Amino acid sequence: MTKGHPAVLDGAYDVEKVRADFPALALEVHGHPLTYLDNAASAQKPVQVLERMRHAYEAEYSNVHRGLHYLANAMTEAFEGARESARRFLNAASQDEIIFTRSGTGSINLVANSLGQSIGEGDEIILSIMEHHSNIVPWHFLRERKGAVIKWAPVREDGSFDFEAFEQLLTPRTKIVAITHMSNVLGTVTPIKEIVRAAHAVGAKVVVDGCQASVHLPVDVRDLDVDFYAVTGHKLYGPTGIGLLYGKRALLAEMPPYEGGGEMIREVEEGRVTYAEPPHRFEAGTPAIVQAIGLGAALDYMDLIGREAIAAHEHDLSVYAHQQLGALNSLRIIGTAKDKGAIVAFEMKGAHPHDVATVIDRYGVAVRAGTHCAQPLLARYGTTATCRASFALYNTRSDVDRLVAALLKAQDLFS
Repeated sequence: MTKGHPAVLDGAYDVEKVRADFPALALEVHGHPLTYLDNAASAQKPVQVLERMRHAYEAEYSNVHRGLHYLANAMTEAFEGARESARRFLNAASQDEIIFTRSGTGSINLVANSLGQSIGEGDEIILSIMEHHSNIVPWHFLRERKGAVIKWAPVREDGSFDFEAFEQLLTPRTKIVAITHMSNVLGTVTPIKEIVRAAHAVGAKVVVDGCQASVHLPVDVRDLDVDFYAVTGHKLYGPTGIGLLYGKRALLAEMPPYEGGGEMIREVEEGRVTYAEPPHRFEAGTPAIVQAIGLGAALDYMDLIGREAIAAHEHDLSVYAHQQLGALNSLRIIGTAKDKGAIVAFEMKGAHPHDVATVIDRYGVAVRAGTHCAQPLLARYGTTATCRASFALYNTRSDVDRLVAALLKAQDLFS
């Protein structure tokens, strides 16, 4: 893969050249330029992804793995090439450790349903209070159906992860620690290496929700020593309907399949069935082929720009956004942990977040409003909803300024 996007060839970060790759950013909304700050929910797509998917449908399309004709071979090569892009993106040791799923949610459910078969009554699962519902509800299934005990690791008032309190929760009965790498509300980055080290010391497996962190941070699953790492395609500038699960090869080889069907089997007889080796053991049926290829193109695109460069650009935006929004007396910012990601959750005095989001939309500013699928976290802060502005590799300081200007309009309306 050729290194070097035109935006970063001179060592700087030319965000306008990045923005030129994203057709949606040229849209106008209600007569205003689109200011898209809903990236934590789903990111826009570059032409490199859109064109790669179109080519796959137009010039390569067939089913994968089992055909012997030209198109089947071309599509299989492109599909497995996307798996290699994912391996490289996460620095997994082998393509066998990369499973294509339908989403980050699908990845976590795979682990919960497969690894969870060994969970018994009284076994403990530790979550953080920051978790997205996708990393809560599958573990509640094990509480309901298997008698597992869920324990909650807290956050401090500024949103930072309370590692000392987490350590106190670990016992010999702890079997699984399921935790976000970056909060989708607070932007808090958790100390995954330390969490893994402590969890492994009591024999627990660690499942990491990386759906936010993988967008904003360089991720090295071998350095982190995580057992499982889940990501989703649509936040990574790829399509919907596709996600990834990294799992250590030895663990995957011991786990029973999650779904049954074609591709995940070795032999099927009337009286028995044997299963394929990972990753195919966990990829039953025809996969989301073109979506996987699109995700591979998105990961290659991010690598082309450079993930350290992306992280530095987004850090600057995060600092600037906190400065500008913090100057508005009507706002309460929730989550100010050190070195947090480019996400800002806030409330406006005297106004419901849904009303705020509706008003600023009239000025072309798109933010998310609601629970952000994190109700336990919002309850910890004594609220039921917030607005959330989340930034991406194509956002600018001008986007922050337009957000502030729109919020001032809303403030005048609600005051």
